[in-house]
Amino acid sequence: MLLNLSNHPSVNWPKEQLTAAIEKYNSVEDLAFPKINPEWDSDDVEKLAEEYEIKVRKIDPTAVHIMGEMTFTFRLVNKLKAVGYSCVASTTERIAHEDEQGNKVSSFRFVHFRQY
Repeated sequence: MLLNLSNHPSVNWPKEQLTAAIEKYNSVEDLAFPKINPEWDSDDVEKLAEEYEIKVRKIDPTAVHIMGEMTFTFRLVNKLKAVGYSCVASTTERIAHEDEQGNKVSSFRFVHFRQY
C-alpha cells in the first residue's frame, strides 16, 4: 500500500497518478499532511516529524508518498528511510498558457513517482 502524506487526497489525484499508484502499490491510503506553523523553530518541526514517524510505522505501508513543507518533509523522509521505508515524490510536467484576458494559467500532468 502507498501511504499518501500530502495536501492532496488521492481521490483528487489525476487518473494517471492513481492508476500508477495502484499498479505499483496495490492500493492508496491517505494521511493528511500536518499544518506547519511558520513561527516554529527547528525543534518544533523535529518533534512533529517524530510524531509522524510513529504514525507511519503504525500504518506500515509499502511506501510513503510525501509532499509538503520542505523542512518537515526532509526530516520525516530521513527518519523513514533510516528504518527501511521507501519514500517517493510525484513528478509533474507544468503546462502553462495565457487565456483570452492575458492571465497565465498553469496545469500539471503527472509523470511518475520518484524515489527520495
